[in-house]
Amino acid sequence: MNYLKFLLFSCFLLAGLSAMSQDLSQYEYKTFIRKGDTLRYRMLLPQNYDANKKYPLIVFLHGAGERGSDNNAQLLHGGDMFLRDNIRQNYPAIVIFPQCPSEATWAPMKLIRDNEGKVINFAISAEEPPTKPTALLSGLLDSLLHSKKINTKKVYIGGLSLGGMGTFYMISKFPDLFAAAFPICGAGDVAAADRFAKKVPVWIFHGGDDKVVPVDASRAYDTKLKSLGVEYKYTEYPGVGHNSWDNVFVEPGLMPWLFEHTKRK
Repeated sequence: MNYLKFLLFSCFLLAGLSAMSQDLSQYEYKTFIRKGDTLRYRMLLPQNYDANKKYPLIVFLHGAGERGSDNNAQLLHGGDMFLRDNIRQNYPAIVIFPQCPSEATWAPMKLIRDNEGKVINFAISAEEPPTKPTALLSGLLDSLLHSKKINTKKVYIGGLSLGGMGTFYMISKFPDLFAAAFPICGAGDVAAADRFAKKVPVWIFHGGDDKVVPVDASRAYDTKLKSLGVEYKYTEYPGVGHNSWDNVFVEPGLMPWLFEHTKRK
């Protein structure tokens, strides 16, 4: 089975009903079009939104199972978290969930297999140009940052699985854009970690029993960032499989940690 299809299938198997517990219709339907290409996304405005204020921006990148063109599936994991009263009241922000088209990825990648053909890691190079969805996302972010609605010093990005890979890629490719990041069960170009290490604090999450994206992908970042002596956090959930995002979404320290960071010069 094509591994990306397996990744997609695995995400569907792990999908729960949590995203249905909140009124996801509060996320506005949006599209960003550039040179005939379209990026669909959903946007959540803060409670009591004031058009005269500038707000932090949170970008969340979904996994393989939520790819498509319905501009809805990407809210399955994480959409309800940002609707919680305590988060909306204490951490007002503009939140966007872009949707990656089917068969596309957030980061350019190749699969690394062992001698038996088993996928053991992902080769993601920060030297490679962005994929079409990520190039569109970059354009969308540029547009939002010039809208005078965003506090440009408090732009955050996170994502799970395929979106965790996209998170690592985005902060490696555009390290001057983000104030902090939280990749979940992802992978990336560890050799390029020095591109963001001193600029973008990260909190890396992974399940210790992940059979879809090997935990070694995040452990490698842990080792690299530790050697660089920079600020970062690493949380590994023992015995947890690929859906470590369920643990992350109830981490009481995540939002305080995120919002305490302001973009470094």
